[in-house]
Amino acid sequence: MIEFTHRAALFDLDGVIFDTEPQYSVFWNRLLAKYYPDPVERTESIKGTTLFQTYDMLFSGELEKERPIVLKQLNEFERTMPYPYVAGFKDFVTVLREKGVKTAVVTSSNTAKMQNVYRAHPEFKEYFDAILIAEDFTESKPSPQCYLLAAERLGMNSQDCAVFEDSINGLKSARAAKMYTIGVTTAHPAEEIKDLSDIQIPDFR
Repeated sequence: MIEFTHRAALFDLDGVIFDTEPQYSVFWNRLLAKYYPDPVERTESIKGTTLFQTYDMLFSGELEKERPIVLKQLNEFERTMPYPYVAGFKDFVTVLREKGVKTAVVTSSNTAKMQNVYRAHPEFKEYFDAILIAEDFTESKPSPQCYLLAAERLGMNSQDCAVFEDSINGLKSARAAKMYTIGVTTAHPAEEIKDLSDIQIPDFR
């Protein structure tokens, strides 16, 4: 493992801890194709946002009546989907904690989604000193609020923290929080995110 010199490591969830972004892309592309002629672009626009932000962006006005249908389908999808760890993550986070590095999850996922995660991985909470989810924020990525709050929870300053992110909104959030930013290339190739991250990695190996 390369030398890790920060006092805290902050991790996004989907596409960073869990290799779930391809699953979500398939789900949203299929669902949004019923409503929009450009579902792939719409799917890209909501990465890193909360469900309520997705509603505001894509299911307002005439489409507001579709929100209960969307929620039902999303809940069913997240209840049954697998949550495979990104390669090397468990070993990496274990070594960090052994070295005294504080760790936190910073995700736009909500309580219902996280209950699915905990059922799939009973060990999950043991890897982190703090878990911040959608209900903890009033602003979502690309606002820096979520990462600044995570640093505060851990008793750290921005310069103490390194962020692992995969989405454009998430990378912008980490950069706006003035934290060292590591782009995980599960959602975008390194070339696309190099201007938004200090380094890029394919996984944690």
